[in-house]
Amino acid sequence: MGEMLNVEKIFAENVFTLGKMKERLPKNVFKEVKKVMDQGGELSLAAADVVAKAMKDWAIEKGATHYTHWFQPLTGITAEKHDSFVAHPDEEGKMLMEFSGRELIKGEPDASSFPSGGLRSTFEARGYTAWDITSPAFLKEAGTGVILCIPTAFCSYKGEALDKKTPLLRSMEAISEQALRIVRLFGNTEATKVAASVGAEQEYFLVDKDKYLQRPDLIFSGRTLFGAPAPKGQEMEDHYFGVIRERIGAYMKDLNEELWKLGVTAKTQHNEVAPAQHELAPVYETANIAVDHNQVVMETMKRVAIHHDLRCLLHEKPFAGVNGSGKHNNWSLGTDNGVNMLDPGDTPNENIQFLLVLACIMKAVDTHGDLLRQSASDVGNDHRLGANEAPPAIISIFLGEQLEDVVKQLVETGMAQTCKEGGVLKTGVSCLPDLVKDATDRNRTSPFAFTGNKFEFRMVGSADSVASPTTTINAIVAEAFCEAADILEKADDFDLAVHDLIKEYMGKYQRIIFNGDGYSEAWVEEARRRGLPNIKSMVEAVDTLTTEKSVKLFEKFGIFTKTELESREEILYETYAKTINIEALTMIDMASRQLIPAVMKYTKTLADTVIAVKEAGADASVQSELLALVSKKLVEMRTALVRLEEVEKQASAMPEGREQAFFYKEQVVAAMDNLRAPADELERLVDKDVWPIPTYADLLFEV
Repeated sequence: MGEMLNVEKIFAENVFTLGKMKERLPKNVFKEVKKVMDQGGELSLAAADVVAKAMKDWAIEKGATHYTHWFQPLTGITAEKHDSFVAHPDEEGKMLMEFSGRELIKGEPDASSFPSGGLRSTFEARGYTAWDITSPAFLKEAGTGVILCIPTAFCSYKGEALDKKTPLLRSMEAISEQALRIVRLFGNTEATKVAASVGAEQEYFLVDKDKYLQRPDLIFSGRTLFGAPAPKGQEMEDHYFGVIRERIGAYMKDLNEELWKLGVTAKTQHNEVAPAQHELAPVYETANIAVDHNQVVMETMKRVAIHHDLRCLLHEKPFAGVNGSGKHNNWSLGTDNGVNMLDPGDTPNENIQFLLVLACIMKAVDTHGDLLRQSASDVGNDHRLGANEAPPAIISIFLGEQLEDVVKQLVETGMAQTCKEGGVLKTGVSCLPDLVKDATDRNRTSPFAFTGNKFEFRMVGSADSVASPTTTINAIVAEAFCEAADILEKADDFDLAVHDLIKEYMGKYQRIIFNGDGYSEAWVEEARRRGLPNIKSMVEAVDTLTTEKSVKLFEKFGIFTKTELESREEILYETYAKTINIEALTMIDMASRQLIPAVMKYTKTLADTVIAVKEAGADASVQSELLALVSKKLVEMRTALVRLEEVEKQASAMPEGREQAFFYKEQVVAAMDNLRAPADELERLVDKDVWPIPTYADLLFEV
């Protein structure tokens, strides 16, 4: 055995935590920093200089040579530009290492080179990164050395948000302000803010590096664009929670260690449903830090995989026919004096504050189901949502038997006199203890499920940032809280008014509650009858951002301007079109240069075999039949390839925007499917030694 790992000792050793600040900063500066963190405002330049020096000294002691403003542009991933601490040598030629408060607070990356949806043109290059004091700086140890990463927001010269963090921070302020109004109504005068918290579970696949490098589709698009099913998939249900293989276990061990050093509370690891699929779950954190940490998790997963001769796939559907990957956004609200606003307590029917919060969330999700659906939309998620592995594309809330019964009583009678208890689960084995049951079961088919003291938004894609869904949830719930507080703050009889409002909201919005099987066709019909939207694809969800309802919501709380929403609409259409175009071109390249030549070579072998067998006077019917079948499929493949080339050229020549995106969805994707079908059939027919790319069996079972 090697050296014993001390998790407590290494945890957050590469993070400039509040504790390290307290140790290294003068008391007055630390006090100023803490005040800005807690109450907002700006740090004085003098204090910023002191913080910058302390941060630099700490980073250099840990081996850092560069710093970067680490930000999250609208690409969905992170960006960084490294600057060294090196300054001009002094008169004696000694190198000086400098880092000023100005450099800490503000950076200037080129804003025209990131997606901006028209907010920045090529000649308008200036953009600013601004230090997010609420998210701690950290050290990234990579091939470039040790880099001090400073989490920042990214805005244009005119102040528009060009990133995911800025709107998230705005939404956190909005939900805090409105949630405070709710808790004040119930007599909580101690709380000064309410924080949205998130725990983002992360699913991923691991494949062997050498096999990955033989698959251009994995390299360029992150998913397999060709591939026949392996003889065995996930049907035996033996991989889920199964014994973790040695190579994967070694990867997970190193991944955990790296994440713990970065202050990420990696807690749970296990095999997921599909072969080669796994999951990591952290402990929940303040939403802003949770979003940053999820980006750190994804980056670290990819980086650690390289050291194990593996590649980490974060695409939502890297393999057809087996489970895809998502991440569950566990969202809750807590006051800074320790009250979880989503904790129902032992008797939720008597917990009036909780019932009001629940009624407001029902209203928010029902009113803005389209926006919530959009917030979980990305190109890869189109392959996953609605399949029997992920929530349907229809938004609904799962409350469980206990809360559903409370809602039913309130709606029907105006009173909730009783509350279902969990009871005791008797195992029937004398040496096993009887178990206290929860008051309700769980529902993995629900997109927005109450799970005891939080809501689990299960629709988010595995490669996507959790910033957008968290921003949206914060915004829609802030609106519902605001409207409820507007009514209740004016009430002459608060107890009567809150009772009436809960009953009104639960009655009006109860259609959003569904505790049944979200995978069933019956639910699709039932949702249609209830009038719930069923937005099946990313491109169909995009225009929900700029409806009058959405613009009013986001502008009311200063989260997005109409212009910022329109920019995101434009970016999403462009992103969809570009992604599908890359996939189409990759398919064309693979089919033209790898698959068709391999099949042609195989047909020659078959033809030579037919001739040789016939000349020998034996029966060549089997060989002839196989040759005819392979040739037929080859013709189908070539015809489909020509068609894909035609529609791809047509699509790429169109002006960017909604029409182009829908053309890609309706024409190009269909042509891609038509090319894949005969190729996958040929894979089953052609000699494995001749097939030019690793198969699903190779990728999924040889890790």
